[in-house]
Amino acid sequence: MEQHVSFVTLAVRDLDRSRSFYVDGLGWSPELDVPGEVLMFAAGDRLVLSLWRRAAFEAELGGPVVDGDGLVPMTLAHNVATPAEVRDVLDLARRAGAQVWGPVEREWGGFTGYFADPDGFRWEVAWNPGPIGVRVVPDTDVDARP
Repeated sequence: MEQHVSFVTLAVRDLDRSRSFYVDGLGWSPELDVPGEVLMFAAGDRLVLSLWRRAAFEAELGGPVVDGDGLVPMTLAHNVATPAEVRDVLDLARRAGAQVWGPVEREWGGFTGYFADPDGFRWEVAWNPGPIGVRVVPDTDVDARP
């Protein structure tokens, strides 16, 4: 099996609310928009973020989504080239209605914060000056500091 991820699919409670957040609030452009079913965004080279109506998700996977207390045990990440961009993206998410945490300087040398989309999925917004962080952001200046 080749080492890559093609789609990240999130089951959402209210697709219209998610559309409003991602399209109107964050300014993303859908690649596919099937009202009442699914919304898909090109999220990188050969990577698609798919927001799927929860009932359709459950039908396809053959079982109910498990709900409970606490956080979904995963995050999505949006890496940027500078610490200032971390602040800018978090401000944009806040204006779109997201709850925001941070940003803060991390002990490993980065600068990050988080926001939650309408279903509580956490997005990390990160400036990561290390080799793995530089790899995902073209033209990153590793000497930039917060």
